[in-house]
Amino acid sequence: MFICDFHIHSKFSRATSKDMDIDNLSKWAKIKGVNLLGTGDFTHPLWFIELKNKLKPCEYGIYSNDGIYYMLTAEVSNIYFKLDRTHKIHNILFAPSFEVASEINKTLAEYGNLHVDGRPILNLDCARMVKKLRSISEDIIIVPAHAWTPHFSIFGENSGFDSLEQCFEDETAYIYSIETGLSSDPAMNWRWSKLDKCCLISNSDSHSPRKIAREANVFKEKVGYKELIDIFKTKDNKKFLYTIEFFPEEGKYHWDGHRLCNKRVSPKEARELNNICPVCGRKFTIGVMHRVEELSDREEGFIPQNYIPYKNFVPLCEIIASVFNVGPDTMTVENEYNKLIQIFGNEFKILVEADEKELQKNCNSLIANAILNVRNAKVDVTPGYDGVYGKVNVAAENIGEKQLSFF
Repeated sequence: MFICDFHIHSKFSRATSKDMDIDNLSKWAKIKGVNLLGTGDFTHPLWFIELKNKLKPCEYGIYSNDGIYYMLTAEVSNIYFKLDRTHKIHNILFAPSFEVASEINKTLAEYGNLHVDGRPILNLDCARMVKKLRSISEDIIIVPAHAWTPHFSIFGENSGFDSLEQCFEDETAYIYSIETGLSSDPAMNWRWSKLDKCCLISNSDSHSPRKIAREANVFKEKVGYKELIDIFKTKDNKKFLYTIEFFPEEGKYHWDGHRLCNKRVSPKEARELNNICPVCGRKFTIGVMHRVEELSDREEGFIPQNYIPYKNFVPLCEIIASVFNVGPDTMTVENEYNKLIQIFGNEFKILVEADEKELQKNCNSLIANAILNVRNAKVDVTPGYDGVYGKVNVAAENIGEKQLSFF
């Protein structure tokens, strides 16, 4: 297996850990079992310099540091007026070389201040951006980020569009992939036939080293940059084996609601309330599931041809925390986590590869059972809403298959 997380951030992005540097990223990639990371934030001048100093070229589009491979990636925030409203869209950019990335930065600097944030705000139409970037290199990849979240996404309720074509116009043919985001999984995206051509990818969007690869992409073997473009174009499921996903209910925008009013509602309940919060009288923050149901043209459970499979997982720290009924950042969790990593080598070996006998032999029996519950989708999920992460219980003895706790 070759595990990739293409979308992360550096210490130069807002609300990120100061530990988001190459040394810590390489360290945690090994702990997690990740083979390749996106660099994130190559548009930031200081991070760009650090990347050039820390990464060694391996082959076209691939760099390395301390045994971990890297691709040059960045996320940008396109904010502009179109079709009678302001749109706020986040896009992930992939660059095949530092030379190409430098040219990208020169172009984007005309539309925003790249020094302010690792994820710069650009007053630039998405379609125009694709056209400009492809004039630099046809090997630049543009992927709409966390495509369904209410804020800053291509299909988000608050500032998105109702189709790829509305957003990217004549450049839509060059959008080969979209990122599902934490609050949706491939099955939700399969319900909309207009996305059939898109290769669905999943990434962590991590702001701290411990959270890299909470969602990720699993390939059969090492992939090069050109090969990745071909996989995105063809959805080659012999090479692209599956994505690793949150249970989407755990994402912080899965359902509708109001955080300040402590009001969480399903899409059905929201529609019955005309999308108005009964506590404060304002409109709910419309979540991902609501938006998927609004745009989709297929019933739940539809599986398209030539699809990339997926597996829902819960990060190991959360599993341990659920078992011991403590917070994921406690010493109890850290000590147990470190012990298991020493035994198995990395987190993905524990979550994905180790068989039941290995788990029962080397883990606390409750942790072993909880990991098996996750693999079999036997979890209790309280859906996230309006910026509040959902909660997954993996430790109860009487858990049914992916049961949703509504209240």
